[in-house]
Amino acid sequence: VNNAFIDLPAPSNISSWWNFGSLLGICLILQILTGLFLAMHYTADTATAFSSVTHICRDVNYGWVIRYMHANGASMFFICLFMHVGRGLYYGSYMFLETWNIGVILLFATMATAFMGYVLPWGQMSFWGATVITNLLSAIPYIGTN
Repeated sequence: VNNAFIDLPAPSNISSWWNFGSLLGICLILQILTGLFLAMHYTADTATAFSSVTHICRDVNYGWVIRYMHANGASMFFICLFMHVGRGLYYGSYMFLETWNIGVILLFATMATAFMGYVLPWGQMSFWGATVITNLLSAIPYIGTN
């Protein structure tokens, strides 16, 4: 018991900010599980997509709960993600270059996955919005005097 609770090898500056990595894992598991259950009943055809969402909410047992958990879980995931990055900035974790660079790559991959998950199955994002976000990824800034 002494090794597990009293002599815990933890940093001296540990605070509640260190919980967000674990919360990210919980949110990710929630997103994967609810996404799998939603995918079992969702139809990607443009003619029947809305009807399949209505079917999930009305006919599937607790389908409306699964749908709302998936939607709100995505928001909680990104809140935890940004708090996790903010904690890393505050405590100077960017000095560990390999770990920080892998985290930045994971952040970009997560944002790209969220963008694809938002645009592709529903088609609800406007063409203008999808174009703006796509152009942000492909824009090359010009630095110079001319």
